Amino acid sequence: MKKKILFPILSSLLLLLGSCENNFDAHIYGNLMQGKYPSTEDECVSYMMTCYIPFTSVFTYEINSGTGQHGFYIATGGNIRMFDSTSDIMAPATVKCNDEWLRFTQANFENCYYFWRGWVDDAHNLNHFPKTAEVTRFTEIIGTLEKVSEDVLSKEKKNNLLGEARLCRGMMLYYLMHIYGPVPVIINPEDVFNEEALRNTVRPTLTEMCSWITDDLEFAANNAPETTLEKGRYTRDYARFCLMRHCLNEGGHMEGYYQKALDMYDELKGKYSLFKSGSNPYTDLFKNANKFNNEIIMAVSCDPNADGNPKNGNANILSMLVVPNEASALDPQGSRTPFYPQNGGWNAFYNVAPKFYNSFEEGDRRKDAILTEFWTKDGIKVTKNDIGVKWDGFICNKFPVETPGTFQGTDIPLARWADVLLMYAEAKVRLSKAAPTTDAIAAVNEVRNRAGLGDLSSVDTSSAEAFLTAILKERGHELFYEGCRKIDLIRFNRYARETADIKGTVPTKQYMPLPNYAVDQAAENGKTLEQNYERPEWKTDKDAAGGI
Repeated sequence: MKKKILFPILSSLLLLLGSCENNFDAHIYGNLMQGKYPSTEDECVSYMMTCYIPFTSVFTYEINSGTGQHGFYIATGGNIRMFDSTSDIMAPATVKCNDEWLRFTQANFENCYYFWRGWVDDAHNLNHFPKTAEVTRFTEIIGTLEKVSEDVLSKEKKNNLLGEARLCRGMMLYYLMHIYGPVPVIINPEDVFNEEALRNTVRPTLTEMCSWITDDLEFAANNAPETTLEKGRYTRDYARFCLMRHCLNEGGHMEGYYQKALDMYDELKGKYSLFKSGSNPYTDLFKNANKFNNEIIMAVSCDPNADGNPKNGNANILSMLVVPNEASALDPQGSRTPFYPQNGGWNAFYNVAPKFYNSFEEGDRRKDAILTEFWTKDGIKVTKNDIGVKWDGFICNKFPVETPGTFQGTDIPLARWADVLLMYAEAKVRLSKAAPTTDAIAAVNEVRNRAGLGDLSSVDTSSAEAFLTAILKERGHELFYEGCRKIDLIRFNRYARETADIKGTVPTKQYMPLPNYAVDQAAENGKTLEQNYERPEWKTDKDAAGGI
């Protein structure tokens, strides 16, 4: 068993070399044999940094030998693919896509049964289930750090490292739950080498899974570093944001969670504010010149020279997946288009559905981050009249082309103050179950005003239900292509209805089914691993969408 973990430790540390911008690196020190490693503070830091690997933005990574995985923030297979392309933001990409790219834009998860455990790819195998084994690895790291003596690590430093590790594990659990529903994981260090526990591959209850996430995020909110020198390394405020979001998601069935969400808002307020500089603050806040501005609580720190290889830093590759390959950097008169100096992308695998675009109010500056026409290299202008013939939907230009490299160095936002304001307003109303308070309304209006819009109407604030409907719409317009839309829609129990309204068909599942091999392996161990999961409210939502 010791030999089995030796190579993954080594390969993981090598992978992190150069994996982030701003000296955010791990280093190899000393002897890696279990029992001797880690034995210094530097070794403990590098050991903990393994937990960041799934949260980098490289094409694929390896923690366990032979299980290449998409990270959660790489646009080819991460949160945008899982939670935005499958939602009401995107129209089915019938013109530009095929295979799994098309199926996900149709919210069709029927092929997920056949995903395999080996190396992932973009078209046929989007299997995140092997990350359950990586949770075990994180648990082993947490258990090892807990046992490090104070001669090696001070109590404060140990808790800082444990806070980061548990924040990573908590977010790993969070994303797995929102992809598949509750999944079997090892969270007790004493069970890491317990064969009986490892074979207990059955789904936990939703309450159990939610509690494990909460425990990790609460520990991180109390123990992770308050500040870090390296941009993109996790802090207590990021943990507070994650805990706030998790508690808002699950407050409908977990007692006290809405109040916890509000408590996290109290911890964050006064430290951040909406970015309001430039002719259009909304579009400017995402540009390279404004990295880690006063609105950004956390982001993936990206490098304009990155190319998707783990050795060359985090890359923001979204422009390559939203810009058609025939798009031109210059128009027929030689003037620059929004794609200068990059030219076309790989293809418009992702789009903005025209119907979603049309749901924005007149004068909403956030629409400026969406392009409704483009010039081809043949000098042809493609417009909205060509939808369904030359393209499937409009172009998300939220992270604009700014450099000539294959990918852009624009940071990938993970937590923004605008999101906190909207979550605060929602949590207030969900807790009170009454018409919104003045401060809840003001929080939403602050976000709207930054976008160039007036305050919510009296109709939107007349009741709890009307206010929540307005918030859901506002969240879609503020946070599109930031990887959270499907999670939002499920929280409102409107995933089936809103998505079917855009795509024309009802999503086949609320969550992705577990792959067949996982169910078969559980059966070999005498366990029943339920392949499909849905929340109790799903039937109501799906039935309501059935006539669309």
